[in-house]
Amino acid sequence: MPKIPEIALAMRLYFSAEEEGRYSRPAIRVALAGMVVGVMVMILTICIVVGFKQTVTQKVAGFGAHIQVVSFDNNNTYDLQPIPVSDSLLTKLGQYPHVVAAAPFVTKPGMLKTDSAFHGMVLKGTDYWAFFAHNLVAGELPAEPNQVLLSRAVASELQLEVGDPVFAYFVDENDVRARRFSISGIYETGFSQFDDLFVVAPLETAQRLLTVSLPAEGEEPYYSGVEILVDDTRYLDETADRIYFATVNHLDEDGYNVYYVQTLQEQNPAIFAWLDLLDMNVVVIIILMLLVAGFNIVSGLIILILDGVQLIGTLKALGATNRFIRRIFLTQAALLIGKGVLYGNLIGFALAAIQYYTHIIPLDAATYYVSYVPIAFPWGWLLALNIMTIILSLLILLLPSMIIAKISPAKVMHYE
Repeated sequence: MPKIPEIALAMRLYFSAEEEGRYSRPAIRVALAGMVVGVMVMILTICIVVGFKQTVTQKVAGFGAHIQVVSFDNNNTYDLQPIPVSDSLLTKLGQYPHVVAAAPFVTKPGMLKTDSAFHGMVLKGTDYWAFFAHNLVAGELPAEPNQVLLSRAVASELQLEVGDPVFAYFVDENDVRARRFSISGIYETGFSQFDDLFVVAPLETAQRLLTVSLPAEGEEPYYSGVEILVDDTRYLDETADRIYFATVNHLDEDGYNVYYVQTLQEQNPAIFAWLDLLDMNVVVIIILMLLVAGFNIVSGLIILILDGVQLIGTLKALGATNRFIRRIFLTQAALLIGKGVLYGNLIGFALAAIQYYTHIIPLDAATYYVSYVPIAFPWGWLLALNIMTIILSLLILLLPSMIIAKISPAKVMHYE
């Protein structure tokens, strides 16, 4: 039992009221239910929005990495000016904090053609297959130079399957080059903006299209750029700055910068501007839920005070101060708040876990870039949310608790 007398008395009153069923009155139940629903909605909002942002960011990074080092003369298209990429540069880039991979890549715009249809595309050459292996839905990753991956959407449009041949055409300044590829596998990310665009091939295959011939021994190979993945996007800008200062002094024979560093936000500004709007939605929802929860818990405190008006009069007659009595009722209200927060957490996390493991709620991938409602558990934010909810709820209760000071022991005798 707590040593502070008002807290000890409050806990005794609370648990005795629980046993007698006084906290099962409709008004108290409504106040408690409002608190539970508010906490549950806030938890689900954070889990869904953070999960959504993480999932979309991972898909964008899968196609273009977190950071790219490309030609300073890039024109924001996939037809990039080739740049020299030495082994020493790749080693240097891979040694920075939070960098988990630094690998060259090639992109080359072209067109796929069958007997009955054609489709514009970008051939991407890479040796980093983790993302596409995770999203592979048929076949296998390319094992030979003439093999490629197609998205399910493109394969369906061109009526192609695993093992089928397909011709690709690439336009240079004065030439059109044709290549015959074999489809080794089909991938699907749900990100139609990229699925409709990228055909993926081994790096060496795409490099031959970029530079006509592979570099001789001792020569620096040329690629469209270098893709860099980081382990934590919170350090993305810091890492990009480090890489910028590491490459800014590489000049060509005319004294101009060779390399240009860009982050995935800079590559896809529209997507990330849209994602940033979600943060505002989260703030609005949390504020509304806190107001609803605050209103309900204030109503609950007022009911507790009205129910305990005779106790208040008796305590005042015995010499108790208003501060002493306020602590009693605030402690009871705090116990109700704790109960509401606990139940809200249990229900919120249960619903989030069900969606996390079953993907029971679907989405239109063409609109939302994902085929189901994604869930993440940012424990730091969720803990902060619970602490903030409890503290703000208690602060909101300070004003209505002043009602106690206006209750006169003499008038209590006439209260029914």
